[in-house]
Amino acid sequence: MKIKAALISVSNKDKLKNILRILKKYRIKLISSGGTYKKIKSLGYNCIEVSNYTKFPEILGGRVKTLHPKIHSGILYKRKSISHRKIIKKFEFESIDMVIANFYPFKSIINQTTNQVKIVENIDIGGPTLVRAAAKNYNDVVVITKTDQYEELVEELNLYNGATSLKFREKLSREAFGETASYDASIYNYFNSISSGSIPNKLILDAELIQKLRYGENPHQNAAIYSSQKDLKLKKLQGKDLSYNNFNDIFACLNLSKTLPKNSGVVIIKHANPCGVSIEKNHLKSYLSAMECDPISAFGGIVSCNFKLNFETAKEIIKNYYEVVVANGFDNKTLKLFKSKKNLRLIDSSKIVLNNNKKIISGIDSFLLQTTDNKIFDKKNFKVVSKSKPSNKLMKQLIFAFNVCRSVKSNGIVIAQNNKTLGIGSGQPSRLDSCKIAIEKMKKFNQFDQKQSIVAASDAFFPFIDGIETLINSGVKAVIQPQGSIKDKEIIKFANDMNIVLVFSKTRHFNH
Repeated sequence: MKIKAALISVSNKDKLKNILRILKKYRIKLISSGGTYKKIKSLGYNCIEVSNYTKFPEILGGRVKTLHPKIHSGILYKRKSISHRKIIKKFEFESIDMVIANFYPFKSIINQTTNQVKIVENIDIGGPTLVRAAAKNYNDVVVITKTDQYEELVEELNLYNGATSLKFREKLSREAFGETASYDASIYNYFNSISSGSIPNKLILDAELIQKLRYGENPHQNAAIYSSQKDLKLKKLQGKDLSYNNFNDIFACLNLSKTLPKNSGVVIIKHANPCGVSIEKNHLKSYLSAMECDPISAFGGIVSCNFKLNFETAKEIIKNYYEVVVANGFDNKTLKLFKSKKNLRLIDSSKIVLNNNKKIISGIDSFLLQTTDNKIFDKKNFKVVSKSKPSNKLMKQLIFAFNVCRSVKSNGIVIAQNNKTLGIGSGQPSRLDSCKIAIEKMKKFNQFDQKQSIVAASDAFFPFIDGIETLINSGVKAVIQPQGSIKDKEIIKFANDMNIVLVFSKTRHFNH
């Protein structure tokens, strides 16, 4: 099927000149309107303005341009249908065999302004309508929705001397419906985001394929990464391609390191669990403190620094084996140092900002959705329930430990001192077992100061005295835990009997 006429209506006019050359070569009539018409004319190509083609003016400030029977009949009629051809002939309509359209930049606009009037005016009507019509009638019509399809179109037209194959049109139709679905999803999700409810009536995912991955958690699983943005805002500076497990660990790192005080935090993650966390103004000290918590588990893990990584700290990091190093930038001297480790992935996360994203987990023909656990804590969020009262310094340590707890797989226990973790127990069905693991790690590496108070945090309440008793017997002097157990009074009494500090939080940190 030869293409005789094409309607072009594009918001993104990049590379338009490239496509116009081939259309002229095969004597394809061009129809357009608005800014696209002006652009085509300025490039020196002949074009019929839509209003002249339909004999009907643009109205409502440009809201109605291409929404006309002559346009949509020319796109939608079945070329092999006798009845359709009769109607087209009766009204003296012509076929439109190709639609090239992309939409108003709605996603860009909502990132630029909160002006509701401007946002609403950037909801495209005509463009998606044209695309849907052309995509539906792919048996007879070509639909182009992205500039990266231009090269494919040129090859196709040259291959078939100004015509296209059904296979090609079918492929473009599928991609076109993806574009309209994504566009509608972005509008729907925007209006949900400004409403009072955080849980929408319909869950519509709008994400672009960023990269296919070698495999998932295991070699027999397929995997890929998608993003609602054009890119992940994670810049890989060197190293092998990132795997599914790498990405999972990176996100776990960032969800914790970005909540720590700026320009001070180091997080080491292994299998999505923290194995060392520290906050120090001295970056080298911060890294060493995090690594010392569990140097064995740190091997083969991921390091995340919420500061620009300098040479001095990098020299220490490179002594251990890590899969990935994440930081808010790297100085040139540091980058040169890391070049000796060609397989080591370096990730610049300086553009990443935590927001109120939602966490989605797939089930059996279903999805679980929840808002993210990224609350920032201060003293107001906690209640001291023991007779012993914490100093400001001790309270800061409790807050630090409790903050780390949010990233530990439940049941989670964190033991800390002097702005660093001493022991982390995670992922056990029994909270008591998690306590024992945290204590074992603390004692194994023996890096704590006997003269200063050791604190412990639990992601949920202690159902029995045995857990908190085990922690106290190991040297813990202050404990923070959520309230809500029927044993709360017993726990408080026990804390008072043992003369330790007990703080109740108003927040639980389950992380399954």
